[in-house]
Amino acid sequence: MTQIEIVLVNTNQRRNIEQGTTVAELAKQYLAEQPSDATKQPILGALVNNRIESLQYRIYNPKVVRLLTINDRKGYRIYRDSLCFMLYKAAKDCFPTATLEIEHSLQDGFFCQINGNDLPSQQEVCAAIKQRMQELQKADLPFEGKTMLLSDAIDLIRKENLPKTLHLLEGLNQLYIEMNMLDGAVHKVNGKLAPSTGCLRCWDFCTYENGYNLRCANPDSPNKLSALNETPKLFSIFREHHQWVDLLQTPTISDYNRIVHDKGGQHLIHLAEALHEKKYAEIAEMVKSSGARMVLLAGPSSSGKTTSCRRLSVQLSVLGYDVQQISLDDYFVCRARTPKLPNGEFDFESIDALDIPLLNEHLLSLFKGEEVKIPTFDFIKGDPYYSGKTLQLGKNSILVVEGIHALNPKLTAQIDESLKFKVYVSALTQLAIDGQNIIHGSENRLVRRLVRDNNFRGWGALDTLHRWPEVVRGERMHIFPYQENANVMFNSALLYELGVLKVYAEPLLKAVPENCEEYATAQQLLTFSELILPIESGKIPYNSIMREFLGGSSFEY
Repeated sequence: MTQIEIVLVNTNQRRNIEQGTTVAELAKQYLAEQPSDATKQPILGALVNNRIESLQYRIYNPKVVRLLTINDRKGYRIYRDSLCFMLYKAAKDCFPTATLEIEHSLQDGFFCQINGNDLPSQQEVCAAIKQRMQELQKADLPFEGKTMLLSDAIDLIRKENLPKTLHLLEGLNQLYIEMNMLDGAVHKVNGKLAPSTGCLRCWDFCTYENGYNLRCANPDSPNKLSALNETPKLFSIFREHHQWVDLLQTPTISDYNRIVHDKGGQHLIHLAEALHEKKYAEIAEMVKSSGARMVLLAGPSSSGKTTSCRRLSVQLSVLGYDVQQISLDDYFVCRARTPKLPNGEFDFESIDALDIPLLNEHLLSLFKGEEVKIPTFDFIKGDPYYSGKTLQLGKNSILVVEGIHALNPKLTAQIDESLKFKVYVSALTQLAIDGQNIIHGSENRLVRRLVRDNNFRGWGALDTLHRWPEVVRGERMHIFPYQENANVMFNSALLYELGVLKVYAEPLLKAVPENCEEYATAQQLLTFSELILPIESGKIPYNSIMREFLGGSSFEY
């Protein structure tokens, strides 16, 4: 047999293997060489020339290979996608005429619904599906990927009774497609799957509110389940957004594409922007009723915090307030005092990167009616300076403070709680691929950030993708733990936005070179972006959140 050379990144070695060797065979050899360890994680997939592949993949030419476990962010994605497919199979086995809907993420897991006639009680449904999932896991059944004619795939999905997936496949223009199979069940998953059900070691399935929660392993400690913290406000905003997309008949990509094809993108723009304006007005009324003197507005990266701050301020002005604004970006400490990450880089995501004592001193003075000199931070020099900007609150004034740490109690610890009204903003994606495959909110925000960084910082997609893991790490540590402190949450996602953003994002993503690990993420984003019909941005209002990323806003940032 012909020998070829590969580079195995896990061991930083060059190896000669037989042409046609599968990644599974390579993984088996690699695991046999490792010290025996009961907690050793199974290989779920691989990066092959920085493209995510399953263990079925055969290597015929020299490649660079990195084997993935659940400990890796890309391996964790494979684990979650595989777990969702195992849930789909279990639900189908237990209740053949019912429909599983995976509606949205729920902390590190997923909120699901099982819809159908003559179903037993919620507890009985949950117990039956969980038992079947345990049986599937114990049987260690293989997940299979099979490339077939698109017409054959459409016939299979029609028999599976998956109308949303069927409509999506019918809209494709390709000849062949890779489909996913598990013990007779067929579906199309937006990614690669684990080698078998036995690899999915840590999970749970339980009732939650009026549905079910598929609980996943903690990405930081994959042998343990993620803690299930009560997040009623976040769950409520997810439910609200599902009510809206159902009302507007746009829950999935195929529904969105149908409306854009029939009525044009302008129809969706009008609906989405009207909904946002309505919500900003409602929040302003809530602020007034609370009697607060300060609005604290927070959210993760690319959630639209700055535009939300401006638009909420306009609505507060309509109610008679004299609105004054503070950006927490101006309270960064100098570079010499900025905390650092273990790798030595500056940790700008940490709350300790802000001058908290100075901020509280200024806030106390402002609420006494005193005039305060506000700093301006020079991001090029890395130092704050005073430009002569001052601030003073009058009888009808309200202060709006915007920044990622605004809801952290440590930030405004010296300020009386009765003076504060807290708002959390995030883009909770309103578009799913189909009934069983969602687009994660973090992916939506990443696409936003790609476009914004290119428009306003001159960065290519590679720069943004390289920094994104640190952004996500910072969000998990410094933002998400405090989101339930909010008095109200605002979903900044727009029904039409992925159709607009794809026009700008796809050329950037296609320019990411194959010799970078970020290539895998770029390809993952392209797989769902390319399914969405484009919408021209010209008729988007100048006060829209989209303008924060596209440019052309009527607000100054």
